Amino acid sequence: MNSSTLIFVILLLALFSYWFAIKYAVKTVGGITKVKQLTSLPKQFGLLTAFWCGIPALTILFLWSVIESSVIDYFLISSLSEAVNDFSADQLSLYLNDIRMISEDVSRLYLNDNTFIDAEQKAKVEVAVQLVNLQSTTNWIRNVSILLISLASVSYVLSQFTPEYQSRIKMEKIVGGILWVCSGIALLTTIGIILSVLFESIQFFSAVPPWEFIWGTEWSPQVAMRTDQVGGSGAFGAIPLFVGTLLITVIAMVLAVPVGLMIAIYLSQYASQRLRSIAKPMLEILAGVPTVVYGFFAALTVAPLIRDFGGWLGLSVASESALAAGLVMGIMIIPFVSSLSDDAISAVPDSLKEGSLGLGATPSETIIKVLLPAALPGIIGAILLALSRAIGETMIVVMAAGMAANLTANPLESVTTVTVQIVTLLTGDQEFDSPKTLAAFALGLMLFLTTLLLNIVALKVVRKYREQYD
Repeated sequence: MNSSTLIFVILLLALFSYWFAIKYAVKTVGGITKVKQLTSLPKQFGLLTAFWCGIPALTILFLWSVIESSVIDYFLISSLSEAVNDFSADQLSLYLNDIRMISEDVSRLYLNDNTFIDAEQKAKVEVAVQLVNLQSTTNWIRNVSILLISLASVSYVLSQFTPEYQSRIKMEKIVGGILWVCSGIALLTTIGIILSVLFESIQFFSAVPPWEFIWGTEWSPQVAMRTDQVGGSGAFGAIPLFVGTLLITVIAMVLAVPVGLMIAIYLSQYASQRLRSIAKPMLEILAGVPTVVYGFFAALTVAPLIRDFGGWLGLSVASESALAAGLVMGIMIIPFVSSLSDDAISAVPDSLKEGSLGLGATPSETIIKVLLPAALPGIIGAILLALSRAIGETMIVVMAAGMAANLTANPLESVTTVTVQIVTLLTGDQEFDSPKTLAAFALGLMLFLTTLLLNIVALKVVRKYREQYD
């Protein structure tokens, strides 16, 4: 029984224990007519029993999956102590990898056929057979142990059932513990991401001075710019990347924020219910279109149009320009602004709107002076989400703006962004011991700090303009 099947069996046992605990709780109190004598509802007894059946079993299964490979390797190495005594750590790791690969297909190999298998290979096949037997034994022990623990847990909690048993309180404590664990996992994941990026960035800054990275105006990690460059591996001035990211993001936001906000105002205040029910879902379809499709649209349609129109005006427009990428990116993030802003405006109490109109204000004045200030926290959140989406976009920039790190504020020229360079630096077989590869982590750290700063600013704006309405 593999892990997936075992999880399915555990869930079936938990479902059965839920049903059985309800029946058992009713029987404990003396029948369905006396169920009101229970201090908790029968379904709460069932949920508590289902939790006791599933949580310990799934926890042990998770812990087992973490240590199983190490335990099997330990027993396998112990049985082969004479054969692997002279192996180094790397040789032993390669040897065990070979054994694992052979064990996946050991049923097709012939142990006694020297025509196809030499002595060394035959010895490995014999070890692979031993590995398969170990895995089978440990799987059998795991399955029996987990099922016994599930049954023992159910038996224990059923033995505690009395009419006065506080199953609701105990169940809520378990649910609270689950929520606490989930929150802890999210927090630890965030901390792990920060630390992993931070440690690699520190390693990068030990080779490249931080001021050269932050204030440098040349970005060429693949080609050495001068003989005395650190490591001789290129220039790591990130200013062109920051400027390119800012330029494309500003173009996208200049399009997305006013258009998205006007769409939200129209849908929430002027459109009929029928039109709103059709237009809003159609608009939100744009949020589900893959970014590579937007990239094709930018590269094959928008960029040629901008180039031809610029040529007609006598302007020099690059085939890949920041303007093309920014416009298409703005189209992509319009649904984020419009949908969330629409929800924020619609959530404003109708009494505010009716009071403003009753005092003689026009609908436009009501929207500008009442509804928008009241919905400002939600609108700021929508803009912040759209801004983060624009900063982190990659495919549209690669396909429409290019990968040249040009330090320019001209939207008609080709630029690149931080995210594009991160992808470029980490593409292919890379060793994480050179400034070229570690530069990706430094760029990631700058993105993280930028997003953190945006959140802090947005939080201060929201707190400043937040108002409480009854």
